[in-house]
Amino acid sequence: MTAALTVLHRSRERLRLRCPALRHRRLDPLYLQALLENVPGVRRVRINSIAASVTVWHEGDATLEQRVRALLDPLPQTVFTVPQSDQESVNPLTVVGLGVLAVFLRGVPPSIQGGISLMIALPTLLKGIDTLLDRGIKIDVLDAGAVAISLARRDYFTANMIVFLLRLGEYFEYFSQDKTSGLLRTLLRPQVDRVWVEQDGVEIELPLDRVEPGQTILCGSGEMIPIDGRVVHGEASVNQSSITGESVPVHKKAGDAILSGAVVEEGRLAIRVDAVGSETGLARINLFLQQSLRSSSETQRHSEQLAERLVPITLGLAGVIFLLTRDIRRTAAALTVDYSCAIKLATPITVRTAMYAAAHQGALIKGAATLDRLAAVDTLVFDKTGTLTEGRLQVTDVVPLTDLSPRQLLALAASAEEHYAHPIAEAVVGHAAAQGIDLLPISRVDFIVAHGVSAYVDGQQVLVGSRHFIHDDEGIECRSASVHEERLHGEGKSLLYIARGQCLEGVIALRDTLRKEASQVLNALKDSQRRLVVLTGDHEQTAKALHRQLPQIDAIHWQLKPQDKATLIKQLQQQGRNVAFVGDGVNDAPALVTADVGISMPSGADLARDAAQVILIQDDLNTLLHALEIADRAKHTLSEGFYAAVGGNSLFLLGALSGRIAPVTAALLHNLLTVSILGWSASRSLTFHASTPVNPVSGDRS
Repeated sequence: MTAALTVLHRSRERLRLRCPALRHRRLDPLYLQALLENVPGVRRVRINSIAASVTVWHEGDATLEQRVRALLDPLPQTVFTVPQSDQESVNPLTVVGLGVLAVFLRGVPPSIQGGISLMIALPTLLKGIDTLLDRGIKIDVLDAGAVAISLARRDYFTANMIVFLLRLGEYFEYFSQDKTSGLLRTLLRPQVDRVWVEQDGVEIELPLDRVEPGQTILCGSGEMIPIDGRVVHGEASVNQSSITGESVPVHKKAGDAILSGAVVEEGRLAIRVDAVGSETGLARINLFLQQSLRSSSETQRHSEQLAERLVPITLGLAGVIFLLTRDIRRTAAALTVDYSCAIKLATPITVRTAMYAAAHQGALIKGAATLDRLAAVDTLVFDKTGTLTEGRLQVTDVVPLTDLSPRQLLALAASAEEHYAHPIAEAVVGHAAAQGIDLLPISRVDFIVAHGVSAYVDGQQVLVGSRHFIHDDEGIECRSASVHEERLHGEGKSLLYIARGQCLEGVIALRDTLRKEASQVLNALKDSQRRLVVLTGDHEQTAKALHRQLPQIDAIHWQLKPQDKATLIKQLQQQGRNVAFVGDGVNDAPALVTADVGISMPSGADLARDAAQVILIQDDLNTLLHALEIADRAKHTLSEGFYAAVGGNSLFLLGALSGRIAPVTAALLHNLLTVSILGWSASRSLTFHASTPVNPVSGDRS
């Protein structure tokens, strides 16, 4: 759609444009805002659909206006996918104005008061008529009926107050949704800063913002593809679920197109860059917004269905009262008391504010359904490395088994591991750098997920990885390491095996440090009656050493492959348990997907973050505890709000039936109860957030 842009204001760091297309009834302003905020140099965006304007705060880049115009004119079709009724913003000044006007009109002559009240009520009346014709008897019909009867009785104050309180409830819902969506838009942008680029047969690392179309970048297992392009050489299994929604990985080979946001599961690709910058991240943001901001949980759907079923009951009671008493006053009073308002509105507000509170505590929850499942979790399964431990491994022993010196063995391993994005690889490469060891030139690097790496040094194949990889998969004899294995495993260390030319050259021992908060968090989880299980690929003795440090663990399993972790989770689910899995590596992706709730640590690989439903953005296990507590609180808040709405409105309805409560009093009591429940629902979730606020970006406690 052509936007017909007009500049309303332009300064060094601020741009305001008029765009008539922003008034389109099916525009999704949240998605459009996300697109604009993804343009490099943009700091903040505000969209005013009523005024058909967009304001962009930026870093003063002279070329930014051109990029913003290119995005807005024409507007992409993807921004017209959601009806306005689902995304309509509410101006707080309008709400306040309605309240002031309702009170002010009480002193105005009835002839003037009636005309103004009709104008105020007209949108509500038209919406009710439209709903009745299109969808039948729903809440909008009841609202319109209550307003219409009040107008017919010339009870203008009641009519105006009903409209005011309806708009106030809508504002609360919009406010909580807008706050949550703002966090989600900023926190889940692709986390790729640097990439490997192939130039003249040599691999060099460059910042992503220096990559230009026509260059060739390299992406290996577990890495997110940050550009749009086409495969030059290599083959890989690519997960495109964050873009297309397809859960099955797609095989990519030379000549195939690649989209930004896809993740390489297995294999390695050389990709010629076609597009970089803002144009490449849009599909990822779009899908996440759809899943997190527009999805409904089972609780929310149940509440909405219950609310809709209660509407005809309320309407029927009002009709029965009129038939029995012929008292229009009692009928109007009964009609203004509606069970469904509080029940229907409290659920999305509770969910949104809970997600908002969780994000401030360092946990990003992907949607209302995830919040539901998180509250139901009774079993937590942890991966060991990087989850219960710091994930910052340190090399403790370098043990050659041939004529190589320790420095030569370390150089061989570090050279092969240099490009591998894994905690073990980073520890080995870092230790070599600290020792001042120069790395050897390598070629034909291949990463084998959850096993190790293969590379060629001076024409000979070098293999670095687990014992299972070296001995079982590659058939290399490892008996020469046996005398060292028992001692090193007994000390709680993990072993890395290095082979060259079908000969085991040596082993490197590494030790991880237990997270300082791990024991405290596990104690709290045990107090909440949850079962704790740990899965690891480490040796039995290493796993048992961890169990001695953390006796809160109910069960620990060792020497597991990625598919074994997923199988164990399925077994727990078959026992009737609701399972959450906490992990951070590429090899955790199968378990993250299999679990009822997958939880990724902040340092998790891109594939792990993509597969998870909860991302911990604060590197502290207390954030996991906070997320579970917030989910539990949201569940209890919804239950308590339901009983409050039913109990309070039942009392008001009895008063209306007996004639002891006038229509204006019934309307005030009902709507004040509704607003109180909405405010209470939001404050209950935010109370936790206010007690220990965390900056989710920097992680600093304020």
